[in-house]
Amino acid sequence: MHDYLKETPMLDFKSDSIQSLVKKHGWSHLDDKNKVKEIYDFVRDDILFGYNVDDSVPASRVLKDGYGQCNTKGTLLMALLRAVGIECRVHGFTIDKVLQKGAMTGFVYKNAPNEIFHSWVEVCVSGKWYNLEGFILDAKYLEGLHALFKPVADGSFTGYGVAVKDFENPPINFDCCDTYIQSEGIVRDFGVYDDPDSLLKEHGQSIKGLKKFAYRHLGRKLMNKNVAKVRKCGAHNKNR
Repeated sequence: MHDYLKETPMLDFKSDSIQSLVKKHGWSHLDDKNKVKEIYDFVRDDILFGYNVDDSVPASRVLKDGYGQCNTKGTLLMALLRAVGIECRVHGFTIDKVLQKGAMTGFVYKNAPNEIFHSWVEVCVSGKWYNLEGFILDAKYLEGLHALFKPVADGSFTGYGVAVKDFENPPINFDCCDTYIQSEGIVRDFGVYDDPDSLLKEHGQSIKGLKKFAYRHLGRKLMNKNVAKVRKCGAHNKNR
C-alpha cells in the first residue's frame, strides 16, 4: 500500500517552521488546484536555485537555507503539499552532467560523475497525476540566463541547470499540467517512490571522504557563486 500523505524524516511537514509557513499563506483554505499552484510558485521563486550541503537534508532545512536544487527543493515541495493534504510522490532519474555545465565549472565539473542523481515531484489533483520539474529554477535566475544566452537554432538550450526544447518559453508554470526544466537531460529512470527517503536509500549519489568534504566546503560554494552571478545579470538587464 502506498502512503502519499505520510510524514518522514525528510518530509518533516509537522515541524514548526513549515506549519507556520502554511498558516501564514493560508494554503490549507484553498481548493486543491490552487493549493498546488501557490505552493509550487512559492518553492519555484521564493526558494532560490542553489546547492545545499546534501540531497538528504529535511524540508525544514531547505526552507531555512532559502535555496535548493532539484532534489532538495522537491523535498520541500512535497512536505508543503502533504502539509495541506495533497497526495504526492517522487520520481527518480539520473541526468547527464553536461546539463550542469556553467553552474558547475573547473575542477567541480571535471570531477563530477557523468550521470548526476535527479528527481521530480508527481502530484495528484482531482484524481490525475502531474509531473512537476519546472520549480527547480527561480524566475530571477532564468531571467539572467535569458539575458546571457540565446537558444540554439532549434530553440533548445542545455547547460546551467537547464535542458529544454523551448528555451524562450519553457513549460514551468503549473495550471493542472506537467512542468519541466531539465527533462531533456535524463539518462536513466529509477521509477516512482512514496518519499525521497526511500528513493535516496536505493539510488542516492554517495559521495564520501575527501570528495564529500570538498563538495560541502568548496565545490557547492563555487557553484552557488556561479548561480548568483547569473541571477545578478538578470537583475541588471531588467533595470537597464
